[in-house]
Amino acid sequence: MNKLFDFDKTYQFVIGTDEAGRGPAAGGVFAAAVYFPEVTDTLVNDLEKLNDSKKLSEKVRDKLFDIILKYSINSIVNVEVNEIEKFNILNSSLKAMKLACENVANQSELTKFITLVDGNKLIKNYKFPQKYIVKGDGKSASIAAASILAKVSRDKYMKELALEFPQYRWDKNAGYLTPEHLAAIDKYGLTKYHRASFLRKHFEKQLSLF
Repeated sequence: MNKLFDFDKTYQFVIGTDEAGRGPAAGGVFAAAVYFPEVTDTLVNDLEKLNDSKKLSEKVRDKLFDIILKYSINSIVNVEVNEIEKFNILNSSLKAMKLACENVANQSELTKFITLVDGNKLIKNYKFPQKYIVKGDGKSASIAAASILAKVSRDKYMKELALEFPQYRWDKNAGYLTPEHLAAIDKYGLTKYHRASFLRKHFEKQLSLF
């Protein structure tokens, strides 16, 4: 059996959660939670390429996305820029994970389970048992699946935002501060989708040139 599923088996009933979009300077942060009610040979075979979403090609992620939706109880949550600016990116990421996990817990009607959280932080004000797993998207099937749902969903969302503001090329950079993105910011300014707090150092650097 895939080692990622072997890892989850040690906990019996697992909800895995991960986020996508903590680093970019535009767009919301997404989190997903995943619970596989039944781990069959078919599931393991269909998800043989399951891994940390960042290590997979877009084509593979898209294929796995549909398989994960089919076999799992899941939830995908987006916390938008206004909340990120108000509560900071860490708290916003943890809020997205909390909401996603609670949605899955309610849908699954599980009474005894562990929530595995990717990273080194626990979810705040979360009433269910939880454990953080450093680099969990490369260790746990449920976390890896959640990372794919979050990543694919956020990339689609950024491509939609790019239709409104094509000059920033969010369809290519997903909101990260590439040289091209920074040049567009300097030329066109910020949009309602930019995280202004993420750009303070850039603007301070620009001002220091004068």
